[in-house]
Amino acid sequence: MGKPTIKETRLAVEHIISLLAQGWSEQEILDNHPQLTKTSLQAVFAYIQDCMHDGLLFGPSRKSA
Repeated sequence: MGKPTIKETRLAVEHIISLLAQGWSEQEILDNHPQLTKTSLQAVFAYIQDCMHDGLLFGPSRKSA
């Protein structure tokens, strides 16, 4: 089992989430990755939602300074 990827691509879900965390818009991601569609991005969000619902992901840890 490797990292989850977007169907019919070799792009990792983690990569897309990283781009969003860096401030990329959905449109910028689509423009720079022409193999993606709006539907594939929606699938990424649905996957993350499922992971959170199943307790596989947790909110960011709060680091004290």
